[in-house]
Amino acid sequence: MPPKSDPNEIKVVYLRCTGGEVGATSALAPKIGPLGLSPKTVADDITKATGVWKGLSIKVKLTIQNRQAQIEVVPSASALIIKALKEPPRDRKKQKNIKHGGTITFDEIVNAAQQMRHQSLARKFSGTIKEITQSVGCKCCWPPPS
Repeated sequence: MPPKSDPNEIKVVYLRCTGGEVGATSALAPKIGPLGLSPKTVADDITKATGVWKGLSIKVKLTIQNRQAQIEVVPSASALIIKALKEPPRDRKKQKNIKHGGTITFDEIVNAAQQMRHQSLARKFSGTIKEITQSVGCKCCWPPPS
């Protein structure tokens, strides 16, 4: 058997899920069960924390210490852009291959790029903005409409 780990040790687990929906607890169990957490309660907490991102695929960061999980949402660039487009939530099982149309202001792209800067591989901030604009096919209006 492996040695027992320190209960005060901080463990970090990343999960990919759909916002606002209950994930399958059978998928959570192998990752969370050995840490002493109930997959059902963690799934309910994830559903509450991701309610704002309803219908979008996002990453969730679980920080586990003393058998308590703290949930932090780590959105992707495409999720930030789709949220900025203010599209209504869709049913992922019924609607497939959606084209995300619409226009977005340059300020919203800059805000998304600032949030994603730490994950970007670009050297400069302008490169991060280019990465963000290529994540979802939508139009950018500059100068902003008056």
